[in-house]
Amino acid sequence: MEFILDNVEKTTAITDAILAVMAIASAMYLCSLEQKRQRTFTYWIWAFGLLGLAAILGTFAHGFKISSVLQTLLWYPLNLSLGLLVAFILVAVVNDLWGKMIARRLLPVMLLISVGFFGITLIEPDSFLPFIIYEAVVMLFALGGYIWAGYREQFKGAWWMAAGIFVTIVAAGVQASGSILFTFIWIFDQNGAYHLIQMVGIVLLVIGLRKTRRHLSL
Repeated sequence: MEFILDNVEKTTAITDAILAVMAIASAMYLCSLEQKRQRTFTYWIWAFGLLGLAAILGTFAHGFKISSVLQTLLWYPLNLSLGLLVAFILVAVVNDLWGKMIARRLLPVMLLISVGFFGITLIEPDSFLPFIIYEAVVMLFALGGYIWAGYREQFKGAWWMAAGIFVTIVAAGVQASGSILFTFIWIFDQNGAYHLIQMVGIVLLVIGLRKTRRHLSL
């Protein structure tokens, strides 16, 4: 398996790999916090794990010379991972704001919705708009929820969570723009820029979760 020659795609693959390491490390860190503090980060652990999986798949899709058939096959689990990632973020937000019972009831609904959006990608593989709308609705809900929690001082870390979600929204907007190209040591397009910004979002979210002191359990 050979590395791709395109410098932009190389940058995308490298930043994807870094993002994968950060996401998986974050999931592992939350596991350790869960054990020490007797509270659960289950939904966030799943979210970071799925982000890590999607980034690993993206590394292969962007960084290596592979057949068009294999490239297409890689996008199937990648799209499914992204859909499930958004679902777990929403359930995690609901769990943080309103508790485990509502989150548990919401989880199967969101999983079905995610599978539905994955089905759309199978029918219309070139249409990313439905997922963008799906992600935007969830992220705006999450942003509003954490801002409200911060305003009410519902739990420590809420403002950090809001900042992390806001940065994630900015990252998604940059990726959706599809018209970015700049050089910062390496050559970046909108995908590489998304990865860089999302790394900041991960750090903010993990800080917020670490600062959260309210006891939540599944």
